[in-house]
Amino acid sequence: MPRFILFLCCFLLTFPFQSQSQSVPENLTLREIFHEPVIPGIRPVFNNFSAEQNRIFFTWNDSSYYETGLYSAGLDGNFDITNEDDETPSILHSPDGSKIAFTKNGKLIVANADGSDQQTIIDSQDDVSGLRWSPDSKKIAFVRSGDIWAAHVNQPGLIQVASKKDDEPDFSADTWVGHYRLLIRQTDHSESRTIYFPEYADDFVVPGETTRGIPQVGLFIASLDTTALDTLITGFHRSSTLASNDGRYVAIDYQDPALKHRKLIVYDLQEKNTNIVFEDSTNGWLHHTYSEFAPSENNILLLSEQSGWNHIYTMNADGTNLTQHTSGEFYVPWARWLDNKTIIFASNEVEFGERHIYRLNTESGQIDRLTDEPAYRYQYQLSPDRSTLVYAKTYFNRPYDLFKIDLNNPGLELKITNSVPDRFSDYDWQLEDYIRFIGRDGENGLSMSVLYPQNFDPSQSYPVVVFAHGAGSLQNVYKGWSENYWREYMFHQYLLLHGYVVVEVDFRHSTGYGRKFREDVTNWMGKYETEDIVDGLDWLQENCGGCIDLDRVGIYGGSYGGFMALYALTYKPERFHAGAALRKVTNWRNYYYANPGYTLPRLGDPEENPEHYDRSSPLTYAKDLQRPALLLHGLIDDNVGAQDAFQYAEKLIQSGNTNFEMMIYPSERHGFTSPNSWYDEYYRIFHFFEKHLK
Repeated sequence: MPRFILFLCCFLLTFPFQSQSQSVPENLTLREIFHEPVIPGIRPVFNNFSAEQNRIFFTWNDSSYYETGLYSAGLDGNFDITNEDDETPSILHSPDGSKIAFTKNGKLIVANADGSDQQTIIDSQDDVSGLRWSPDSKKIAFVRSGDIWAAHVNQPGLIQVASKKDDEPDFSADTWVGHYRLLIRQTDHSESRTIYFPEYADDFVVPGETTRGIPQVGLFIASLDTTALDTLITGFHRSSTLASNDGRYVAIDYQDPALKHRKLIVYDLQEKNTNIVFEDSTNGWLHHTYSEFAPSENNILLLSEQSGWNHIYTMNADGTNLTQHTSGEFYVPWARWLDNKTIIFASNEVEFGERHIYRLNTESGQIDRLTDEPAYRYQYQLSPDRSTLVYAKTYFNRPYDLFKIDLNNPGLELKITNSVPDRFSDYDWQLEDYIRFIGRDGENGLSMSVLYPQNFDPSQSYPVVVFAHGAGSLQNVYKGWSENYWREYMFHQYLLLHGYVVVEVDFRHSTGYGRKFREDVTNWMGKYETEDIVDGLDWLQENCGGCIDLDRVGIYGGSYGGFMALYALTYKPERFHAGAALRKVTNWRNYYYANPGYTLPRLGDPEENPEHYDRSSPLTYAKDLQRPALLLHGLIDDNVGAQDAFQYAEKLIQSGNTNFEMMIYPSERHGFTSPNSWYDEYYRIFHFFEKHLK
């Protein structure tokens, strides 16, 4: 029996609409959701490990205000949180663990691992950045004024490794290749397009120009004894690089601009030959690729969806002994070498809504699960000495904190931050129903969350608000508190007080469910996602005994979710009766020029594939809009420009459609920063649904 069907059966038997007996946070107000202090607190965001690797630095606010500062916490689980100086530099550990390097006030400083014996390597009026330790921990490379330099840490003197001409783009250093060479790149945006996002709220209009496009990239080998460069590859591509510790092999994990083709190209610098050791192609787009040489041997770890699911492979540098170590209908989002035969990784093999940590022995094939407690884990950070894994961990109505596992002695997960304020528990948050169901094709397993209104009576019929997540390629239905949409989740709890059922479906395009599930939307975005949401509503109606009123369904979301709201209103007007679209894409051609890295893989080039853009853009169908729509957008949004909102509104006006509302926020970009703007936006959304769904 497929995993998702088995889980669904177990779910229905064990938790039949458990939310019916749950409480609703009656003391929650709309203003409290968006104003400071923030009810769930501010989530700690990992910054770096301390010099001794016994503490972590993270950004946070211990008073639950949006503005954050730098804090540190010990890894012993004693919650010894310290407010640090915001000027405390981020450090880079040497490979042997004996030294650290950092920049401060234009200085490049090297010290012992405990911070003692600080030495200034260079004191420059120009910014020094991009530090890279050599494998032997004796040299350090850096970027100054767009040029690459290197210095011995135990003797004076600087070596200029690469010097750009005045009219050339800056260099950056990817990695050392052995002890005396560097792999460097040059990123050229000269053929990219200038896009404008004007700013109107100040005394004068500011054009707000920015350069957007997929750049040309040159990858080169540079030696310490000459400024001549050996060219590996140039042109338009989206590639990462890796090098073996001994310097014999360099690899380019090549991906074309449209993310259709991948080649792992290995250069043997000793034998002076080149081999393509791995290839993958797709009609959709490559996602979550990764590759890495082992710490001190010439074997390669890579993640690939070649089998249909992202899994772990290893091979020798010459391409021999290709081995797939994980397999099945589950997803590996992250993996790293611990030593030459051990890999630490995460996967959702247990259940799509959970992520656990595992350790793999590549010689024996043995896999050990290191975590037991159901939870969603992400934001993985491996310590420089590869002994400690730090990550975010959440479970349903508990916002994430940072946890760790001691990889030398795996045991219980240790909580290292305690960032959720006590007042969070003053609210009686309803636990969402987490549901797996089968879509209309009889094959696609879909995840859905459901919240029920106050005093829920299954014999009654309630209006529904559907939330559509942003990004498209994102997972947001899982067994945890959403970090991306924590405000929205509290707003959903507020809706429960006013008699709504709230539904979210991880529609096709979402990640974590395999390549085909994500790529089904290629060349036609909106259609399949809408169908999946409709299937979720139909499943719920059938299984809750008619508890939702399918003639009173609203939909809302931001960014990709805003696009989905408008698309659903015109694609399925008989199923969606009102929609609120925040910072939405209405014309995918606009987004192609603003962000071709996202749009090209999904829809192609608009000059070559205009039909993909026409059928995917809500603007195409605006003249047919029958249902009320609410348009909300930041005027200086430099991700999805306000142009999208204006073009859609103009099409409605010229079509004679007066059944829409619009609000523009003059000082807000894609992600709002003012609590007053957040409040105003959701105040309008709430009253819009009250008007049209009640």
